[in-house]
Amino acid sequence: MEDQNLRSSPRADVVVIGGGVAGLAAAASLADRGARVIVVEARPHLGGRASSFVDPATGEIVDNGQHILMGCYRQTFAFLRRIDAMSRVRVQPSLAVPSIDTAGNRSVLTCPPLPAPWHLVGGVIEWDALGWGDRLSVLRLGAPVKTEQRRLRGATGLMACSPEETVENWLVRNGQTPRLREMLWDPLALAALNQPPHEAAAPTFVRVLAEMFGSDPRAASIALPTVPLDAMYAAPAREYVEARAGQVWTNALARVVVEGGRAVGVRARGGREVRAGAVVSTLPWFALQPLFGEVPPPVQRIVSDAARMASCPIVTVNLWFDRSVLGTPFVGLPGRTMQWVFDRGAIADSGLSHVSLVSSGAASVVGLGSDAVVSIALREMRDALPAARSAAVRNTSVIRERRATFSLAPGQPARPPAGATPLPGFFLAGDWTDTGLPGTIESAAMSGHLAAEAIR
Repeated sequence: MEDQNLRSSPRADVVVIGGGVAGLAAAASLADRGARVIVVEARPHLGGRASSFVDPATGEIVDNGQHILMGCYRQTFAFLRRIDAMSRVRVQPSLAVPSIDTAGNRSVLTCPPLPAPWHLVGGVIEWDALGWGDRLSVLRLGAPVKTEQRRLRGATGLMACSPEETVENWLVRNGQTPRLREMLWDPLALAALNQPPHEAAAPTFVRVLAEMFGSDPRAASIALPTVPLDAMYAAPAREYVEARAGQVWTNALARVVVEGGRAVGVRARGGREVRAGAVVSTLPWFALQPLFGEVPPPVQRIVSDAARMASCPIVTVNLWFDRSVLGTPFVGLPGRTMQWVFDRGAIADSGLSHVSLVSSGAASVVGLGSDAVVSIALREMRDALPAARSAAVRNTSVIRERRATFSLAPGQPARPPAGATPLPGFFLAGDWTDTGLPGTIESAAMSGHLAAEAIR
């Protein structure tokens, strides 16, 4: 059913296509500066690839996958503070990561209160999951990470790795032992890049390390939303935009209107046109081409490159037990198909016995049937967590995001910059634009802010 907002055809300063993190961050930033913004979202709900829905069996609001934030997510936190939603995220005082290795040994990587990056060095040195050779090998990453940090400050043009080098090759070349890679770097790479270390290119991973282990010791801390994603950012962002004379339309599939060699607005479902001084697309790489009936020559290269970008899946398994089985908000499961398990009840203080297991870079399981995926998740969880062995499963669900992120493999098409495009009046944002970061919430928020700044 068409959204009632489409009965009118207002004029806006800016139309933002897409109601995910990038679109809402851009819209909130523009509205904050006095622009009249209309956000146009094709789906019935906001959130894009970071959204929530009602689980039909339990009635619980669940996310389309467990999303985590990091202490270095400066653009994300700026967005959340702008819309008065920072209280809906819990940030660790310092990095603490519990893990259970494939032999069933439980350990915790805890970073002491030392200046960065010595807090990480101290944490690894004290980590009893590792031998002394493994612990000392972390020191060999200091020089390349500092090189990347200097490059980001503009102090040098040197890069810490080659664009053709994979994460795995880079780690091996820099002396990281198999055990340290298994317990720390491989899980981090999978979580951050959503791609196995032997496939993903090293530069983006090195950028992640430079951000996490910079001058602020809390930059590496893990932050978890304490409410579903809709309540964390989508609903408050909508309220923020609408309180500043903006509008947010849902059920409104939009196409860009190009006249006289420039973008002049959008045509939404039902034939309604909205004229605007600027149009921002925050759609993912695989949805860019359908924005145009005939792609204008100035952006043909961008659109064709986006259409050729490969995608990487994430699979999330939700399990509802008859009792608590985890005892901590999350646990890493290195070396397994499901690399992380999160206790949704503990995170939200809801008392529910609901856990989410996440498989990043999930090409091996995304095509399996739900029963097979649940079986893998249950087996791996019960192998690692004795409390889960006697607990009864009350309900299960499997969520497949087949195009969760873009591929970071060497040889992929170049990512376009966030902001202005060669088509006048048309701007780009989205986690897939060239922020230097992988396809994360932080990259999406950063791109939205960059697009808003370019328009200003």
